[in-house]
Amino acid sequence: MKFDWANDWPVFLEAFGQTLYIVGLSLGIGGVVGLLLGLVLYTTRRGGLLENRYVFTGLNVLVNLVRPIPFVIFITAVGPLTIALTGSRIGTEAFIVPAAIMTSFATSRIVEQNLVALDPGVIEAARSMGASPLRIIRTVIIPEALAPLILGYTFIFVAVVDMSALAGIVGGGGLGNFALTQGYQRFDWVVTYVTVLVIVVLVQLVQFLGNFLARKVLRR
Repeated sequence: MKFDWANDWPVFLEAFGQTLYIVGLSLGIGGVVGLLLGLVLYTTRRGGLLENRYVFTGLNVLVNLVRPIPFVIFITAVGPLTIALTGSRIGTEAFIVPAAIMTSFATSRIVEQNLVALDPGVIEAARSMGASPLRIIRTVIIPEALAPLILGYTFIFVAVVDMSALAGIVGGGGLGNFALTQGYQRFDWVVTYVTVLVIVVLVQLVQFLGNFLARKVLRR
């Protein structure tokens, strides 16, 4: 079979829009929450700006518990929370809840790992000058780690695109669901290949943008 432009194109555009919506909102929410969680992990660890063994241990254990859970199972596990927040466990918004939560925890670990790699001497210099922890975070830590953070968020984008392929499980639509229902189930391999191509191009564009921004930051 071949790609039926008359019938498949409108459905494809709708699915593409749903994927962008899912990825954009999940990454937007998860990216911000993950950044905050990552900063807490970094600053409360031993020797950190806000060293607190109890906060660090509790959050570290929570991140370690959530991250290994297969996303398909996680969608079901947070079903009651999804219903409480969206009023349903079916639909695009219902899928965004578990996607945003999982993105938050994944991002927090990437942020923490990038911050740990910072030169401690730079932070100690700022502390010796009497800068407050908040000021150090805002003017030293984040700017110093900005390039690797950009690359880290680029990686997270790819992971969220992967997660969005499962949106069809809860009736959330998206390109993954389009490839399954319009391509695989109808034995229309062209539809599947077109979908894969679009996803690859999307990821490559974002990867290129991430690499470009990271290089710009490093050259400052």
